[in-house]
Amino acid sequence: MARKSSVSLERIVEAALKIADEVGLDDLTIRNIASELGVGPMTLYGYVRSKDEILDAMADHVLGGITMPEADPADPGAVLRAAATGFLAMMRRHPSIVQLMTSRVTMSMHSMEGGLEGVLARFLEAGIPPRTAVGCYSFLITYSLGFAGYQHPRPWGHTGGDGEVEELRRQRRHFYASLPAAKFPSVVSIADELVDLPADAQFHFGVECFIASVLPTLPAREV
Repeated sequence: MARKSSVSLERIVEAALKIADEVGLDDLTIRNIASELGVGPMTLYGYVRSKDEILDAMADHVLGGITMPEADPADPGAVLRAAATGFLAMMRRHPSIVQLMTSRVTMSMHSMEGGLEGVLARFLEAGIPPRTAVGCYSFLITYSLGFAGYQHPRPWGHTGGDGEVEELRRQRRHFYASLPAAKFPSVVSIADELVDLPADAQFHFGVECFIASVLPTLPAREV
């Protein structure tokens, strides 16, 4: 059994994220966090007062640590694309953050600095006007949340191309193609394409459509 000195708020948050990402927030408890750390449940109360406090710390940790791919600040399309990629990557690393963000509001300085200020600053630097920058942030974060939530229980949409994913794709394709054609003529006719419904390519397709609609509205930048 681990000694109390080996426990810290950071380790509690890491253990909670590991459990929540594997089994979901509903099955996250003080008891199984303590078990993951090799301590008794009462030990955790020396660091947190409740499960709610742990949930807030989890959101703070993930949002505060978000990273965005590098993008040319003179290219607003690249900046928006990088934000979308960063949001989805964060949600893929920690699937539980989707449920956290749709059920709680976090207002800690750390989470707002990484998850809000850092992203908006890049938008403004790229010459995106304030009101449009807010609209872009709103669309990209909610679109990413929706897509990540949709894709997570549909592993045949994940990238990687390993044997397990390919087998799931084959099974899904067979499912669509085997439906009664009289009732599902459209589904059966495009079974090969439909298997890609939760694929990353669909996420990026939506992002590109959004960027294409935003760029013509931006003011010309002085050179």
